[in-house]
This record gives sequence, structure tokens and C-alpha cells, in this order.
Amino acid sequence: MITTPGIAYLARTRDFAAGIVISASHNPWQDNGIKIFGSDGYKLPDAIELEIETEIFARMEKAAGETPLSGGPSLPGSLRLRTDYVEWLAGLISGAGKLRVVVDCANGAACAEAPEVFRLCGMQTEFIHNEPNGRNINDNCGALHPEVVAREVVARGADLGVCFDGDADRALFADDQGNVINGDAVMLLLARDLKRRGKLPGDTVVATTMSNMGLEVALRSAGIKMLRAPVGDKYVLEEMRKSGAALGGEQSGHIILSQVATTGDGLLTALMVLETVARSGKSLAELVADLKVFPQTIKNVKVREKQPLNQIPPVQHAIAAAERDLDGSGRVVVRYSGTETLARVMIEADSQEKMEKHSTAIAQAIQEAIGV
Repeated sequence: MITTPGIAYLARTRDFAAGIVISASHNPWQDNGIKIFGSDGYKLPDAIELEIETEIFARMEKAAGETPLSGGPSLPGSLRLRTDYVEWLAGLISGAGKLRVVVDCANGAACAEAPEVFRLCGMQTEFIHNEPNGRNINDNCGALHPEVVAREVVARGADLGVCFDGDADRALFADDQGNVINGDAVMLLLARDLKRRGKLPGDTVVATTMSNMGLEVALRSAGIKMLRAPVGDKYVLEEMRKSGAALGGEQSGHIILSQVATTGDGLLTALMVLETVARSGKSLAELVADLKVFPQTIKNVKVREKQPLNQIPPVQHAIAAAERDLDGSGRVVVRYSGTETLARVMIEADSQEKMEKHSTAIAQAIQEAIGV
């Protein structure tokens, strides 16, 4: 058992043709899937993934009714490979041992590595949801439920908490007051620290269309430019490679530090945040206190088809009306989910009234046109 970013690291640092991960990622165990990395440690392009998928289904059809192949031998030295990854992570930070941390492993892959990583770093850690049974991954725990670790931080009197998703490519945090610290706040914290140390090329950060306007405002006040990419870590990474940015990520806690890794790595993110907090001498809450979050709502509308939204006049009229009314004091993002038959309507506004009014109007227009 190893995390998704652990496989990405090994694929690019050892003589492997590819890295393959079988995991439910941030989903329930029933949604087990496959992630593939090339020998460079980057996720494969969509076109190559489609070729592989087509061949897999063709072979499955051909092999129907045949006796399944028995399992092959385990990879020689596989435990050593995992240790190499753990030791690499631990060697990246100089120390944050004085912090008391609650760690939620989401009953996933982090259970195999997080205890050893934090031990090597000399941290005082208490672990929860670190007993995976194959079916309890992400089950009311981890980065999908950060309020759980937030409660534990307060109950145990810890300095902060961190929670991973099932394959540990995401990390979210909680401060000592029980507040959840999402990916936007993490990017602000790390961006200012990297800039201060001269390690933020072009003073640029890449976020997504879903990142709050408050992050953009806070970064701008620190002299940092924020670029926006479509939702999805691969789109963030594409923009980072194009712009030369060293830091990018999503609200979900999928943070990419491109000078160190080729994909989001929850353990790496956790170590960087903990080191930054320890170095500052301040609490996590103090370090992100100036992030003023614009009111934001997201409405999901189940649709029967993903018809291009710009071809549905009532939807376009509702979006245009919202943008006119907000007039630069908010944002409208309407898009389809990449994995579900849903349209997502996200509105940010400087008032709760405008936010609710326009999100409801747009969602209703979608529902009437193509809703289920």
C-alpha cells in the first residue's frame, strides 16, 4: 500500500516504464479506479489513457469465459521503494517537532506512510481513522469530512490538524480553534512564505475557477498574481508548466509544488504547512486570518444531457443578468461536472441576497431546459 503521489515519485526516480495506482481516491470504496503515471511522474495525457482503456475493454471482451490469470510474484524490494519515498519526504523539511498535530488518514493509503513520515520528522502526532479494511476508505472521515479532525483538534488541545483523502494526494487542515482551513488558505499561506524566501517564480500562483475571490484579493495585496485554470489538477498543472509557476492548487486541498513534485501530494503539503507554521512562531489561524472569504454558494442541477450551455438562451440570459448585477463585485461560474450528469452553478457575491437570487435563477433556468 502506497499513496498516489508515492507512485508518481517512484515512477520518475526509478527505472520504471509507468506507475499504476488502484484506489477509490476521494470516493467510496465501490468507486475503485485506476490512475496511471508515465516514467516522468506525470499523469498520462487523455489521448493515451483512452487508447489504453480501449485496449483493456477489447481484451476483456476477448477473454470472456477464459480462466483468469493467477497473481504474479510481488515486486522485489517493494518495501524498500516505499521507504525511499518516506525518507525523501522527511528529508524535505528542517523541523516542526514542537507542534502537536492530529492526523486523519481517511482509512486510506496514508495509513501506510504518514506515521513513519511524521516520526522521522520528530513531530508529536495523534492518528485517527488509520485502520483501513478495504471498505471504510473516506467513510465519514478524511479530507471529505474535515470537520471531523477539526473537532478532534479542539477536544485534544492540539495545535492543528491535517486530514488526507483516500489516496493522499489532497490535504486539508484545521486550526486550534476548530476552523477548517481549505486549499485556498493553504495556497495563501505557502505563497507568502515562498515569496518571502525568494522561491516563488514570477510571484505567480495558479488556482482554479472555483477558488474564492478573497484569495485573489489577499494574494494581490501581497504582490502575488493569481492565474485561474479550469477545475481539475491536470489543468492546474498545465497552466503551471506554461507560466512557470511553482505553486498551484484547488480548494479541495489538491496542492501542487512543481519544484518538488509532479502531482499533488497531501503528505508533502502537510509537511510544508507544518514547517511554515513552526518557522513563523504564529498559529495557523493567525497566518491566514486576513483571508476574507466572499460569500459563495454552489447549486448542483441533475441534467439529462450535457448540452453546451452557451446554446441554451434562457441559461445565458440568467448568467448575463447576474454578471451585470454583480458588476465586478462577484463571480459567476457555470459548468458541468466532469464525472457526473450534473450542472454546477457557483456564485460569489458581496451580499448573501444577490448570491442566492442569481444562483437560484440560473439553476432554475438549467432545470427547466435540460433538468431531470
